[in-house]
Amino acid sequence: MFVQQLEPMADSLGLSALVATLPLLTVLILLGVVRMKAHHAGLIGLAVAALVAWLGYGMPAGQTLSAAAQGVLFGLFPIMWIVVNALWVYRMTVRTQHFDILRRSFGRLSDDPRIQALVIAFCFGALLEALAGFGAPVAICAVMLVALGFDPVRGAVVALVANTAPVAFGAMGTPVVTLAQVTGLPLDSVASVVGRQTPLLALVVPLVLVGLVDGRRGLRETWVPALACGAAFAVAQFAASNYLSVQLADIVAALAGAAALVALPHARRPATESVRVAVLTGARSEDLDETDPRREVLRAYAPYALIVAVFSIGQIPAVKDQLVKATRVFDWPFLDVAAPGGQPVSGNTFSLPLVATGGTLVLLAGLLTAAVLGVHARVAVREWAATVHELRFAILTVTSVLALAYVMNLSGQAATIGHFVAAAGAGLAFLSPVLGWFGVAVSGSDTSANALFGALQVTAAQQSGLSPELLAAANSSGGVLGKMISPQNLTIACAAVGLKGQEGDLLRKVLPWSLALLLVMCLIVVLQSTVVLGWMLP
Repeated sequence: MFVQQLEPMADSLGLSALVATLPLLTVLILLGVVRMKAHHAGLIGLAVAALVAWLGYGMPAGQTLSAAAQGVLFGLFPIMWIVVNALWVYRMTVRTQHFDILRRSFGRLSDDPRIQALVIAFCFGALLEALAGFGAPVAICAVMLVALGFDPVRGAVVALVANTAPVAFGAMGTPVVTLAQVTGLPLDSVASVVGRQTPLLALVVPLVLVGLVDGRRGLRETWVPALACGAAFAVAQFAASNYLSVQLADIVAALAGAAALVALPHARRPATESVRVAVLTGARSEDLDETDPRREVLRAYAPYALIVAVFSIGQIPAVKDQLVKATRVFDWPFLDVAAPGGQPVSGNTFSLPLVATGGTLVLLAGLLTAAVLGVHARVAVREWAATVHELRFAILTVTSVLALAYVMNLSGQAATIGHFVAAAGAGLAFLSPVLGWFGVAVSGSDTSANALFGALQVTAAQQSGLSPELLAAANSSGGVLGKMISPQNLTIACAAVGLKGQEGDLLRKVLPWSLALLLVMCLIVVLQSTVVLGWMLP
């Protein structure tokens, strides 16, 4: 049995914490300073974590490798299993041209560019984040806005800022699922707290978007639909994450926000010519005037309806119980780790949810989508393989980062850092979202930031007397605000709208909003750690 040590370096917590941060510093410096590709940085960081665990913490080499292997498996299943199948569904809609039909349908909902920004960047972007994540919403929504006549810079900025509130529950809840796994906290508890933080962002972001599109006039004339959209999104995200399903949180919220806009007469008023001339300064796509058969429009919306239906059925208690029966729980081979107190850690066992996982349910919805859209079985399989190939570097990045996180957690490195950080005391509540924000700003992924910092947030909370669920959730909720300034997302946005090499210009435009919203989130977490907003926590 390997027993974790908190102070393996000269019996000094400070020196041990400094050594324990080497894997994290390696990854962050390689990404943020050297600008190395994420999968290379992740692999090098993993190697450093393994060396620190073996040489610094005395973890046997075999157990170190076993811990890394467990992280790799979790990265593949269920994490990337969800992402691959979700992106596969999207690729089938593109192949059958039903995605273009959907884009034209959105364009016909309103001719007001401010409302179009809310429908496409905020609502549809949230739906794409729910299904795929990993930069897809920014690229797709930016392209759609430019096709409607938005200036490329404005379209990219709107898409980047909109990609905030849904990120924590993106890719079928992947970030919070990862957070629960690496911290050992119950998924429902973590998701419940995140669902009481990010909805508050959803109230603000739509107002920011109409301001970005049309300045003060946009706020003055469209604050009602913006607030209605944000409120509907916020309520639905809170309700779904707390009482329905983590995987459905963003899907339900996106549909609720869009429904609020469609139902509001104010949002359907034609835009004045002065607004359209001032905002739509780019070239408009010629195919927007095409009329699509009603049957094809319904088929374009079908994949998202099928996903909602499959996940909803999966939440029925009797069905859920049957799905859970396929889950396999077993002792992880070559791993026998005890906490400093001598009690075995939860990582000694591994749970493999073969059916009761978001990826398998999305796969089922994808098979139904292929049938509805008329995609031949051979073509569907080819698209699935192409999706895996497209995501090969993302798969390598996620698995290496999670392997790094597992090695740090099981060797005791994360616990050492957490005990050292706990010295910040009450200030932890303010700094916790900042740590998540920094992690996402560098890595471009809330999932990666949660894997890297989730466990040390929990350890620090336990040592300082704060709620572990609160600080773990704050890591994810603060992280979503770093996504708009991450090099990965900036590059994706520039490439999508033809602004290659202008990442710096976009960064200067979105950075103030990222910092302002981060400050709001920090204040929310601080107040939730006190009696002022403590009643919000479950």
